[in-house]
Amino acid sequence: MIKKRDIEKKKKKKGEEDSSDILMVQKLFLSHFTDISNKYIKGRLVDIGCGTKPYSKLLEDLVTEHVGVDHSDTSHDKSNIDIFSTAYSIPVEDNCFDSAICTCVLEHLEEPETAIRECHRLLKPGGYAIYYTPFIWHLHEEPRDFYRFSKYGLQYLFEKSGFEVIEIRPLCGFIITFFQLHLYLVKGKFNRGLIKWLGIFRLYNFICHRLGLFLNKYDNSHQYTCEYITVARKGFSSKNAENSIPNEKGVNL
Repeated sequence: MIKKRDIEKKKKKKGEEDSSDILMVQKLFLSHFTDISNKYIKGRLVDIGCGTKPYSKLLEDLVTEHVGVDHSDTSHDKSNIDIFSTAYSIPVEDNCFDSAICTCVLEHLEEPETAIRECHRLLKPGGYAIYYTPFIWHLHEEPRDFYRFSKYGLQYLFEKSGFEVIEIRPLCGFIITFFQLHLYLVKGKFNRGLIKWLGIFRLYNFICHRLGLFLNKYDNSHQYTCEYITVARKGFSSKNAENSIPNEKGVNL
């Protein structure tokens, strides 16, 4: 089982605490990811769009194998990639993984539904997939930034691809979304010259993070979340994903 204090220790070992501009959402994501992973991640795991495999150390006690998939033109360090492939056609057999994760990737794919269907093919019946996707977020990694996903859009895509949606969890409310985007804007426009040399933005950033995380405890305005975490399960029936039709039930929040 992953413990939150273990996450902080392992991330510090990797030197990721210096990413102060994303600390707020990263801290919230890790809290949710810990809870969700302990419930659903097990066995053989495929990490689609793995990059540097930032969560390998966090998940090592839950899985028997962590297989990273990414394309050969990635700008990240390639030393942790096990299979070089696009997310649309991964060269492995059907039903060969127990779990799947795909974090901050789906918005960068021209055909997200095709990628979700491929994940469905890879999972064993009863296997779980965890996706982390943006809803209210600035343009990034341009020009390969194509989509933003509402909870209803996510439910539609996953059910159409043959999955059963277990949960679509909002990361935060309006306050975190506002502070996070505000800090990105301020950093880009003002953190230079004397302001940067004096460390004024670093102090301002620290105050905003502390205030935002405190106020988030009382913020239920989840319709303004910046990101969603989706948990979906591949069913035990032999129904083809191509024939799946999304139902009209509500999603869990």
